Amino acid sequence: MKDPTSPATSKASGVAWPPIAVPGQGLPRDREVRPDVRGTAAEASAPTTASYSASDPAPDGPEAQDGGGAAGEGSALLDDLRTAIGRYVVLPSDEALTAVTLWVAASHIQPGLQHAPRLAVVGPTKGCGKSRLLDVLYETVHQPMMTVNTSPAVVFRVIGKNPPTLLVDEADTIFGPKAGDKEDLRGLLNAGHQRNRPAWRISGPEHKPTAFPTFAMAALAGIGDLPDTIMDRAIVIRMQKRKPGERITPFRSRYSVPELHALRDRLAGWLVPLRGTVAGSVPKMPVEDRAADTWEPLVIVADLAGGHWPARARAACLAMTRNEVVQDEQTTLKTRLLRDIHRVFDQEGSKEALRSQDLLAVLIQDAEAPWAEYGTKGLNAYHLANLLRDFGISPANYRFENGRQAKAYARNQFVDAWARYCPAPAPSVPTAEVPARPTRGKPPAPPSGTLPTGPPTGPAGPRPTR
Repeated sequence: MKDPTSPATSKASGVAWPPIAVPGQGLPRDREVRPDVRGTAAEASAPTTASYSASDPAPDGPEAQDGGGAAGEGSALLDDLRTAIGRYVVLPSDEALTAVTLWVAASHIQPGLQHAPRLAVVGPTKGCGKSRLLDVLYETVHQPMMTVNTSPAVVFRVIGKNPPTLLVDEADTIFGPKAGDKEDLRGLLNAGHQRNRPAWRISGPEHKPTAFPTFAMAALAGIGDLPDTIMDRAIVIRMQKRKPGERITPFRSRYSVPELHALRDRLAGWLVPLRGTVAGSVPKMPVEDRAADTWEPLVIVADLAGGHWPARARAACLAMTRNEVVQDEQTTLKTRLLRDIHRVFDQEGSKEALRSQDLLAVLIQDAEAPWAEYGTKGLNAYHLANLLRDFGISPANYRFENGRQAKAYARNQFVDAWARYCPAPAPSVPTAEVPARPTRGKPPAPPSGTLPTGPPTGPAGPRPTR
């Protein structure tokens, strides 16, 4: 799998960074200067790309300014927002907290963006803080719209030139086997990542084909990974249960909502006037391809804020994108392991449990499998338990027929995981069915393959049985 975090390279401009702004003269580069929407001088430069690493000083982003106007305004505002989010939710890492902060801010410049990144808030179980994070997002993002109990037709008609920010809780019910009649909403969430990808529907009394815009940022929370079509277009936040010593401030409407609304209003006051400015912005990115498309709005906001945020945003981008590359590889490997163990149990027949060592021996003997070369000396008992832990499968002491105990894996531990991740192929549909009993009013099937040529009651037809 290609690592999107490999730096993009092109001819460097040769200009040292950071540039020194001279009052009244702007940045010392041969660039056209145009007034921005606030009446100040703003750069209008052609997009450039250069190699970048997290250790480099942050390059000047689109319309990079000192903290977004007043001294440190944007940087201080993002600091306040980051602190507030971290007070109500324990996120898995500092990079994840940075990403959520920038994603909230980016929602306020949606009309000027080319891509609408998804925020995939996933966790292995209930009680990881996914819904609480959506509560905080609801009070801080631009025009929040919870899709619970909202029909897809309403969502299609609400999205326009100034789209809302969609918040989807229990997203696993939309994409999983319980999806039911939510195909339209699923299609909207898949298509809305990029601008100019409308959904066509028959609408109105005249039944005319109508194009409905789908471009809107969306946060989706659910148990387990979402489909690849969503995860590949998302900043992924992998939530975990809080440790005993981790404390948060209880979320209470009487004091939490006013505080978060004040931050939301400050974000709108800072960023809404800059929507026209960011429309043509192409910041220098530390990643490529779709990862760059997804993270670009967040890096744009960081560059607008200035201060430590440009470097912090790019460091978070690199760390979280690389983490997802590793996660994808591990997920593929774990699914392969489940399939191989399923095959071993099938080969062993009716055995209800297999000793860990016996299972490992069979797995390693498969020349086409990766287990003989896993780790430094091949797959061992520790590796096996670690790979199966996410599925809720672990070895236990098991007494075998000869009376001896050993660490073993029981077949019934795998049943749920096999059904979810290794579904059996659909049975083939028979080409013809022969009813066991003749249907009332119709003759039974002839005993040979020759069809009768005459009417059912004629000499050539079969005689009904009394």
